[in-house]
Amino acid sequence: MKRKQRTEILINGSPDIASSLSREITSRYPVAVIEEPNHGLVMVKVRETAQKSLFYLGEVLVTECKLQIEGAIGVGIVKGDDPDKAYDLAVIDAAYAADLNETKEWTVILLRESDQIAAERAAYHAKVLQTKVDFETMDTD
Repeated sequence: MKRKQRTEILINGSPDIASSLSREITSRYPVAVIEEPNHGLVMVKVRETAQKSLFYLGEVLVTECKLQIEGAIGVGIVKGDDPDKAYDLAVIDAAYAADLNETKEWTVILLRESDQIAAERAAYHAKVLQTKVDFETMDTD
């Protein structure tokens, strides 16, 4: 599983998953915090569709954390003010970077959560489509 996919699942899925995976690692390995969870601003880049040019829409508040486990560095960045989630993401990232044995079992958990997220999104989209108006079939008499 790629890092981007893993991070999206951990951010969009149940918050309990990230914290439980993080606790599993922190209870077994020493964690050296390089950068405590702190706030930062990230510029949001957007592509303007008509001229295909890039411009900066504005800034977004993020919480970021950097740490080291077994010689591997992990980074956690999350939108908004959530130091616990940033720390958990950094621990999980470092665990994968260090190729710890525990990460082999996590793929099943993450794929199951990915399926759950997809089902929730599909249900939401189905609910939204119920309110969609089809102007082609409207009677205008």
